[in-house]
Amino acid sequence: MNKVLITGATGQLGTATIDFLLAKHKKDNIIALARNADKAATLKSKGIDVKIGNYDDYTSLLQATKGVKTMLLISSSEMTKSRAIHHINAINAAKENGVKHIIYTGFIRTHDDPTSPLWFIAKDHVETEKYLKESGINYTLFENGFYLDMLMDFIGKNIVDTKTIFVPAGNGKINFVLRDEIAEALANVLTTTGHENKTYNIGIEQPVSFHEIAGYITDITGVSISYVSPEPDVYIQTLLKYGVPEMYARMFSAFAVAFAANTMNVPTTDLTKLLGRKPTSVNQFLNSFFNKK
Repeated sequence: MNKVLITGATGQLGTATIDFLLAKHKKDNIIALARNADKAATLKSKGIDVKIGNYDDYTSLLQATKGVKTMLLISSSEMTKSRAIHHINAINAAKENGVKHIIYTGFIRTHDDPTSPLWFIAKDHVETEKYLKESGINYTLFENGFYLDMLMDFIGKNIVDTKTIFVPAGNGKINFVLRDEIAEALANVLTTTGHENKTYNIGIEQPVSFHEIAGYITDITGVSISYVSPEPDVYIQTLLKYGVPEMYARMFSAFAVAFAANTMNVPTTDLTKLLGRKPTSVNQFLNSFFNKK
């Protein structure tokens, strides 16, 4: 494996990907780009070459991409400005330094819809992917499903007491995926060949609806769980009533409305092939959550 740069290295996905890479004994070939030296201390303690910089600092991006053959461009978590600008800065720096291959983490979707309430998130991914494809650099797109790790944030950890899933997702189906399994697949792609100029839909083989999820929880816990799909405005007001900050309430609603429109209803076997096994299903995840005690 030649030199690989992991951006967003102190985030959960970046850290997990590096851990999977380390399991393959490749630490001398891993470079991590981090914004904060203190947060990167753990990576340094593992023997990782850490470069301090960020997507706004083009000079730091140039320094980080020197001698790099492959870059894992983990999408920026910045929500107050255009993330596409961040990503384009990284792509330009990579191109200037002769990086041969960029892997980018986008999101799974059936189509791009500027009228979607989720467009404020999707727009930057669409712009980045277009720019990357036109850059002339070999690319691999990881179109990631919705994090299965966040499912309980929608359902509520006290679901056995409330007995109701209250999400405006209608009958839409969603492709969920564990963050760690995305990281494992990324590490596999980073250490193997044949992934150039490919797009992978990363998620479980068959998406599921919240109605199905209610049934899973009923079967697992023995408690009858119902599913209610309210109007989005009612949902937002209910979240606000329970103290959820408005920005998050609107974001959760935007995702739910997109779920209802089947925007993330994409069956796929790509992750199965990259892992060499079926990814964790929603039912397996829920079984683990409710039986962990």
